[in-house]
Formats: sequence, structure tokens, C-alpha cells
Amino acid sequence: MVALELKGLHRVRSKGRVYWYAWRGGPRVLGEPGTPEFVASYNEAIASVTTPDNSRFRSLVALYKASPDYQKLAHSTRRNWGPWLDRIADHFGELRIAQFDRPERIRPIIRQWRAKYAEKPRTADYGMQVLSRMLSYAVDPLGKIASNPCEGIKQIYNHSDNDRSEIIWMDDDIAHLKKTCSAEIAHAVDLAAHTGLRAGDLLRLSWSHVGEDAIVIPTGKSGRRREAIIPLYQALRDVLARIPKRSPVILTHSKKGPWAPGSLTKAFDMAKQEAWPKGDNLHFHDLRGTAATKFYLAGLTAREIAEIMAWEENTVERIIRRYIGRGAAIKEKIRRLNEARSRT
Repeated sequence: MVALELKGLHRVRSKGRVYWYAWRGGPRVLGEPGTPEFVASYNEAIASVTTPDNSRFRSLVALYKASPDYQKLAHSTRRNWGPWLDRIADHFGELRIAQFDRPERIRPIIRQWRAKYAEKPRTADYGMQVLSRMLSYAVDPLGKIASNPCEGIKQIYNHSDNDRSEIIWMDDDIAHLKKTCSAEIAHAVDLAAHTGLRAGDLLRLSWSHVGEDAIVIPTGKSGRRREAIIPLYQALRDVLARIPKRSPVILTHSKKGPWAPGSLTKAFDMAKQEAWPKGDNLHFHDLRGTAATKFYLAGLTAREIAEIMAWEENTVERIIRRYIGRGAAIKEKIRRLNEARSRT
């Protein structure tokens, strides 16, 4: 294949598709490998290195991709942001960087680009997030522009109307799902409902992460720079005791192997469809709110729960008031006060 003989090519697979770049952190090579279009695109990228036009916006994209700020992002974040940076370079690449120093003129152009994705508000806002981060890098440390023109452009997606943090699985919901789902799905649901871990972290969770007093696992969302520390309260110990140890990882599929990325969520959705043929409003990540209520009933404070969940403390308190009930919450506080008094 001709393309594979070209020096420095970097291959990236994302969401089932393969993308080629002239070099790691370099511009995307267009066309199918081995075609004249592919070779021409590669040669154009190489030529841009020898004769760069540092006044064009495309050069900012290349600088950001090669920067420590970008490289230190989690691998999953770079995998998602890479295609967006390509779209940004394709759309804005030939504009002069100086144009981005005139917010009142460039903002309408940025809004027009965002409008291409307006049918999916969260997608549009995600693209804006990537563009804004790159422009912030252009402000500091590059000093190419004085301010970030994305600042002041409101998000399309209304988080207040779509906030699911207070939607949780009740015990009856879990019991209903277990009537028809497999034991493997039941184990995953129980573990999610008692740890509050995201699906990606649950798939990585190994028996080696389970210590004497707590589960300690670096979280994927933080690029594994932050650890989730979940105390081993009795209900969680009971869940772990029910899961057979047939692999280094805790959760396994019916053939006793680890779940592949995305396969657990797909199997869960199928189980949920069987349990509720007419549909429901519960998602797998809503089990995190269920875990918050279990943490509280196990004796953790709202602040301690917020630290485990990486949520705001007032979000935890709203969940507690809504699902545990004021009476039960007050009784729990009285119990803790009495315990504290007995120790003095």
C-alpha cells in the first residue's frame, strides 16, 4: 500500500473509523490510503512544515495538538477531541489569527459554525468546548490573541432542563429488572448502585482494587490522576461476596471473560428493554444517585458523599431530601449526634 510507505504517518482508530495524520499531532491526511488524493494531502502537510504560514488559524491547531496541555489530556479525551480539532481546522483554517482578536466580528462566524450542529445541542456545545479550550491556549501561553472570543457565547443545551442527577433507581426498580436480566447484569447493577462508579471504571474494577477497608481505583474521567475511594460498608461487602471470582476483573460476561468497552451498556439496554417493553426513564448512570442514598444511609455525610461522587454538596443534599425523606434524614442525623455524644 503506497500510504504506508510514507514516513511518519500516524494512525488513529475512533468509533470504528480509521483516521490518518501526517505525523503524531500533525494535520489529518484526507482520502483513502494508497490513492493519489491521499499522497497529495500528505505532501501538502509536509510542505506546510517547511513553509508554514504562522499567520493562519490552522497553525494554531497544529501548535495546540503538539502542546503539553493537549498531550496531558486523558487518552479518551484526545480520541474525542482529535476529530473536532480537524473539523475546526477545516472550517477556520484559512482565516488569519488576527481575525480572532476582534470578538465582535468573529463571534458571528463562530456561531454560524456551531449552527451546523444545532440539531444536537450537546454535540454543538461539545464542539464549542474544544474550540474554546484551543483559543484559551492561544491567549495563554502563546499570546497570539488578547482574549478568548468564545467567552460570552451561551450554550445551546439547557442543563437545568436535562439534569438527571436527581433521577435514581429505587429498590423496586432494581428488583423488577432482576426478574428478567442475567446474573451478570444483576451484578453490574448492584455494584454500580453501591459504589457510584461510572460504567468505564466498573469495567476496569479489579479484585486487586478491593482493599481491607475500601475500594481504591483511579478514575478514567480524570485521566487516572484522581482516585475514587469507596468505603467497604456492609451492603457493599455483601454485593462483592455474591460476585464469583472468575477473572482478575470483578465484572464478567456469561462466558466468564471481561466485558469489552460498550458491551456492558449494550447488554444492559437490552435487559432494560425486556424488563420495560414500553420504555422507562432510567439510565445506567442514574445508579450513581442510588449509590449516593446508600452511602448516606451507611453513615456518610453529604460532604463525604460529594467527594466520592465528585458532585456538589447541595446536589447530594437534594437527593437525600427527595428520596430518603426528611424524617429518615433527621433520624440519621440524630443517630450520628448520639454516637458522637457517647464518644465524649
